[in-house]
Amino acid sequence: MHKRVALVLAGIVFFGVGLTPPAQSQPATFPARPVRVIVPFAPGGGADLVARHIAGKYTEQLGQQFVIDNRGGSGGVIGMEIAANAAPDGHTLLFSSASYVATMAVRKASHDKLKTLAPVGEVGVSPYVLSVHPTLPATLSGLIELARTKPEQLSYASPGVGSLTHLATELFLSMTQVKITHVPYKGAGAAMPDLLTGRTSFLMTPPIALMSHFRAGRLRALAVTGAARMADLPDVPVVSDTVPGYLVMTWYGVFAPGGTPSAVVNTLNAALNKILAERELKKTFESQGIDATGGAVARLAQTVSGDYQRWLKVVKAANIAPD
Repeated sequence: MHKRVALVLAGIVFFGVGLTPPAQSQPATFPARPVRVIVPFAPGGGADLVARHIAGKYTEQLGQQFVIDNRGGSGGVIGMEIAANAAPDGHTLLFSSASYVATMAVRKASHDKLKTLAPVGEVGVSPYVLSVHPTLPATLSGLIELARTKPEQLSYASPGVGSLTHLATELFLSMTQVKITHVPYKGAGAAMPDLLTGRTSFLMTPPIALMSHFRAGRLRALAVTGAARMADLPDVPVVSDTVPGYLVMTWYGVFAPGGTPSAVVNTLNAALNKILAERELKKTFESQGIDATGGAVARLAQTVSGDYQRWLKVVKAANIAPD
């Protein structure tokens, strides 16, 4: 599963996530009003769908509405910066995927602002599924061979320049030495219509957004980017069967603006862990390829740090620049 990086945490978090000291003042009651949960992608993608599960459960746990606010664009940076600039009182949160660290690796101008976001808790980890329109080859090796015979004539969709899908696909192209044209959108949900009509060739995205299309035959799952096959897609091989060494997992996490009182962060973290311990939620997530994780605030900080270093190397190797 998701590769962890061991860190020494002594009051601060390695790499800068959470370096902003907690504010000393805090509301007498939290939450005191509805909480805005910013999802930095268009509706319908993996992060959006998982966020809606968690927001609904937060509402049940804490007695105030947790309202999803989709702010897609620029690979997620627009919504992420809105969250980073929000009042540090816990009433604005960011729900993001691993595209958070991919964005920081690509967009140096946004790096310093985004790294001030305070980790609240890790929600879960998931592989991507490489999915294609049914008119394309039925195997990953067939897709690779087609791309080699038609360089830059095929295309792949992503939720935007600097998104994890973008970097994960560029890593795949580098390892297979094929050339495929990148078509960025404002989110995975926004990319779906063109994928479903065959206007774009393939997309790597979490299975939660694709399962209904696989079952209906509108899309074909070629390969899973994790280390093992998925229980709900037992006939779909892993990418590494064809491309040895390829492994990509995304994660989902909750963040708060830097300076949010530690008591508020701890309240949100404790509620999140209760949510993720619910049997029905675990069962729902498992059917969508998500391993519910949870844990302390430090766990998400460690995940962010390790992923940032990995994807920064991919950005440099592929010479990826912001749009």
